[in-house]
Amino acid sequence: MKLIIAAIKPFKLEDVREALTTVGVTGMMVSEIKGFGAQSGHTEIYRGAEYAVNFLPKIKLEIVVNDDLASEVVETISKAAHTGKIGDGKIFTLDVSDAMRVRTGETGADAV
Repeated sequence: MKLIIAAIKPFKLEDVREALTTVGVTGMMVSEIKGFGAQSGHTEIYRGAEYAVNFLPKIKLEIVVNDDLASEVVETISKAAHTGKIGDGKIFTLDVSDAMRVRTGETGADAV
């Protein structure tokens, strides 16, 4: 099994969710996060005062899939989240040693 972690722009969430549903992803965890990378923030003016916004809003997706589906999921996220502009995000793939569905006690791939 693989854990795929993706940080994407917030307005791309629905596009990514729809695309993942079409390739067979049955669930994911979504978190609102803040971060910086190459974008490295910007300045804004609020009530006449200028201030730096160092952390930009992002959405973090966490998806556990079987090994055979992992590369397709990464490719799907990449295509659906792509805008061609700086700050499109990152995708990480990690190995998962085990999983358990709390309700039924199923483990391994059956729990996913």
